[in-house]
Amino acid sequence: MGRRLTLLLLPLALLAAPAQAEGGTAAAEEEEGVKIEVLHLPEVCSPKSKRGDLLNAHYDGFLASDGSKFYCSRTQNEGHPKWFVLGVGQVIKGLDVAMMNMCPGEKRKVIIPPSLAYGQQGYAQGKIPPNATLIFEIELYAVNKGPRSVEAFNKIDKDSDKKLSELEISQYLKEEFARDGKKRHPSVHDEILADIFKKNDHDGDGFISAKEYNVYQHDEL
Repeated sequence: MGRRLTLLLLPLALLAAPAQAEGGTAAAEEEEGVKIEVLHLPEVCSPKSKRGDLLNAHYDGFLASDGSKFYCSRTQNEGHPKWFVLGVGQVIKGLDVAMMNMCPGEKRKVIIPPSLAYGQQGYAQGKIPPNATLIFEIELYAVNKGPRSVEAFNKIDKDSDKKLSELEISQYLKEEFARDGKKRHPSVHDEILADIFKKNDHDGDGFISAKEYNVYQHDEL
């Protein structure tokens, strides 16, 4: 049903303050227990990623204990870089922290403690043992406005009343369906519409306010 539509339903997560790098030389610092080393910083470093942005990146994951690689995005999804929204829990918390304030073309090496990765449980499917410290090498390609931006909200809010009605969301769904061109049973539209309001209309007034939509604090309506 389209990436932007899917992301409208994602839960939000609170994140730490952004990491900062200085100059074009390698730099290292700590953010909430995440160690960040900037391997390459482009001469023009803009825009910088922030919570809610849609990022496109490649990253490799290693176990700090023995250096073995447990993940490589270049061997997944036909080698295409990964798209994800920063700060909504699509990646582990440590990566959400580590990729804040990062610009297109930048490369980082980050060390993430177990508490911001897979903790005491580990992740057997990913061959990550319990209490594992992880190392990621990241290359960021693109920083775009994400689905929870003011721009996205205003696009759906046709009458500019700062809240999204059932009719406005319904129209948005129809436009998304038409854009991706996939055939769907008519009931799919109604099911998704009901699900959106179930997950976002917290006060049950039949509208999704800017607060309920979770437009991020760095944006202002």
